[in-house]
Amino acid sequence: MRRGALAGPDDAECDRDREGRDGEQGDGKGEGGDLHRGHVGHRGESQHGHGQLHELGEGVRDGHVIQANRSGLRRSLEGMSDLRGVLGIRHPILLGAFGGLSSVALTAAVSEAGGLGAYGLYGYDGARIRETAAALRAATDQPFALNIWLPTGDEVEPGPQHTVFAQALEPFYEAVGVDVPARPERYLPPLDEQLDAIWDAAPAALSVVYGVPSAEIVDEAHRRRIRVIGTATTVAEAVALEEGGVDIIVASGAEAAGHRVSFLRPATESLVGLFALVPQVADAVSIPVVAAGAISDRRGVAAALALGAAGVQVGTAFLATAESAANGAHRAAIRATAADESVLTRAMSGRLARGARNRAVRAIEASGTIAPFPMQNWLTGRFRAAAGTQGLGELQSLWLGQGAPLATRDAADEVFAELVAGF
Repeated sequence: MRRGALAGPDDAECDRDREGRDGEQGDGKGEGGDLHRGHVGHRGESQHGHGQLHELGEGVRDGHVIQANRSGLRRSLEGMSDLRGVLGIRHPILLGAFGGLSSVALTAAVSEAGGLGAYGLYGYDGARIRETAAALRAATDQPFALNIWLPTGDEVEPGPQHTVFAQALEPFYEAVGVDVPARPERYLPPLDEQLDAIWDAAPAALSVVYGVPSAEIVDEAHRRRIRVIGTATTVAEAVALEEGGVDIIVASGAEAAGHRVSFLRPATESLVGLFALVPQVADAVSIPVVAAGAISDRRGVAAALALGAAGVQVGTAFLATAESAANGAHRAAIRATAADESVLTRAMSGRLARGARNRAVRAIEASGTIAPFPMQNWLTGRFRAAAGTQGLGELQSLWLGQGAPLATRDAADEVFAELVAGF
């Protein structure tokens, strides 16, 4: 199902109203295998745009270059309009969804500013999802997205090996004063339980990572007028997501913070940089493409648009703000970690993710004992949570992207205004 099939009788009027609001608030004041769905994972150009095209044409002599740039910019502007219309937002800025680090305050702040706030639901059961959605509704009446991880099929269940891997982490439990955790009944809540709660919450968008949502998920979301956002790390993944019926694709470059959410090939074989990824994805699909990875200011926004993106998704720059759930040690690490000092590691979760190489990462990597996902994530989560409350950054997951040194603003509204200036 394409996004056009979701348009209702009032959508055209809403779009005209929205374009009017954009004019009022556009000054920066106001983020392997079968490719068929069900088998991978689960199977208007504005007047301002005309002016930009004219200026671009004036500055380039070669006719072929002029035509190519005009075509690319026109496509980006049309996609931007589509993205805003599809999501009901004023600015094509999406907040990255932080599994474990999302906050109601930050999600609401981005939505209130005119972007799409997002909240990561990794590990949340149905009751907690409903509580979170209620808190978000109380904080904002603007659109927001809820994000889930799709099962890939290689997740391990609690078993006898749990004790072995738990004992290997015993020094970290001792360091924060907690007992070695006993084996739980499960590491993660069932996907169906999460989805039932999400349908009740009725967010503007359902954002998914680690695969293509099944036809049943996409159809149910569309039936409820919930947009579906998929995440790709390669062109092939983007094509699979479009064939699976999602409405928007986030093209996540290897520079991005947190987990590499590859699903067709191993993450280590899917490390495509944003400058290479975005234009190729934009050429390969017909739905709006959102650029993600090391975008922290107006320059990153402008570059993403030039590459063919319809909008941007921003994580680290917002994670460094006071509204996020990151503590002081984490925010300090974001500002202190150079672009070439962030690392891709499986130490904290069992899956490849980008963050700072602190003492815990170094020690776990040196031990050579890393449990598979989600066991490792659950086990380290026991000492990471305690370390967070104690302000011990060396024992936390300090997720951050290669654009971390650019995350210099302390308030979400300041970050948002800077990003809007890039349009």
